[in-house]
Amino acid sequence: MIHIYYGNGKGKTTAALGLAMRARGDGWSCGVLQFLKDRSTGELDALRTLGIEVWRGKANGAMFTRDMPPESLAETRSIHDTNLWRAITFVESFSAAGKSVLLVLDELLDAISLKLIDETILTRLLDLSSPKVEIVITGHGDPPANLRDRAHYITEMSARAHPYEAGIAARQGIEF
Repeated sequence: MIHIYYGNGKGKTTAALGLAMRARGDGWSCGVLQFLKDRSTGELDALRTLGIEVWRGKANGAMFTRDMPPESLAETRSIHDTNLWRAITFVESFSAAGKSVLLVLDELLDAISLKLIDETILTRLLDLSSPKVEIVITGHGDPPANLRDRAHYITEMSARAHPYEAGIAARQGIEF
């Protein structure tokens, strides 16, 4: 099945990674593809310790995409597309062996809205969804109709209050 967690509230990645941990604890093969992220975060070592594959990256380190020159955006798109192919190989290899697979596509909705992925590769990946394959998609913006139509779960996270509004910066171990 396909899950979508989206909105401006905190908890999308946390919920997706929590589901991956649950599935991994039940013996599933799990992978996490993080779009638009390359800064070290607390969950990376924990995921790898649990045997959860992680693919991520973008050009220019901590630079926001809005500040990237066109060549860096093209490089970021290439990194994302390469990682989508890695995810396809991962899902195909385990599902062909009859194993249950959970794949998190973290911040995919943002990568789509910024046109930083090849949607034909994404469609091929989503076509792998089956009774033994769960795909979890996160991001800020409203999911496009083609994803909404395919989704079995859609959860909108809505911010009612956030410390950032009071001038409190993101805290390591909580927001990243």
